[in-house]
Amino acid sequence: VVSTQSTEAVVSTQSTGIKCPKANQLLKIIQRKGSNLCVSADVTTSTELIKLINDVGPFVCMIKTHIDIIEDFTLNLIDKLKTLALEHDFMIFEDRKFADLGSTVQKQFSGGVHRISSWADFINAHVVVGPGIVSGLRSVAQGQSLILIAQMSAAGNLCTPEYTSTAVRLAEENGDFVSGFICTARVTDREEFLNFVPGVHISASGDNLGQQYVSPDAAIRRGADVVIVGRGIYRSECPAEAAREYRDACRKTFTDISEKE
Repeated sequence: VVSTQSTEAVVSTQSTGIKCPKANQLLKIIQRKGSNLCVSADVTTSTELIKLINDVGPFVCMIKTHIDIIEDFTLNLIDKLKTLALEHDFMIFEDRKFADLGSTVQKQFSGGVHRISSWADFINAHVVVGPGIVSGLRSVAQGQSLILIAQMSAAGNLCTPEYTSTAVRLAEENGDFVSGFICTARVTDREEFLNFVPGVHISASGDNLGQQYVSPDAAIRRGADVVIVGRGIYRSECPAEAAREYRDACRKTFTDISEKE
């Protein structure tokens, strides 16, 4: 979906057939900022989260949160998140990984202490439950888009080719709500879906808990439209400089690909 124009304006949005409004909104941000970087903000306090976002905000198109690991969560944090999203021009992806019956995910998404449907732009879900999970989330969505988990970057994961095919089919059946896939490589040639590739790190190859990293260059050459980086940025001495480095690495690969076409 995403291609390059130049080293200054890395990404263009000359994609066709995008049905999901949030996906189109994200593509416009990618174009404006020349960045397809998403930072996974896996920190555990509100102060850390706000500081990290202020540091990396200028360099990203998206911030991915795990709101349930914030130890001092209050709804005031959500107000700050939404303000920062407007200030720095990025979208919010809550990495909740819904994986339950439709009636249960309705409550998890719209209720509880986090009230995710009132603030997130994107959410994600496993397809193990089948189409009911998509229907359940759609029924209480307030303009959000769903990203389906088609593949994972962890060693030994159970996302078989058949499982991935099911995710693609469900996306095709719900293209106005589903914006794309969490995947390690492009899973469909249909251009209306975005590919969100996690497990990206410039220097590391993995950890002792099964994570398997790929470089920004490899992620993009595998079809990433959005590159998701966590520890390589939030654990760095200077997250702002690290975010700039990852953004620029992605730009370089897009430019290299464009020049060879």
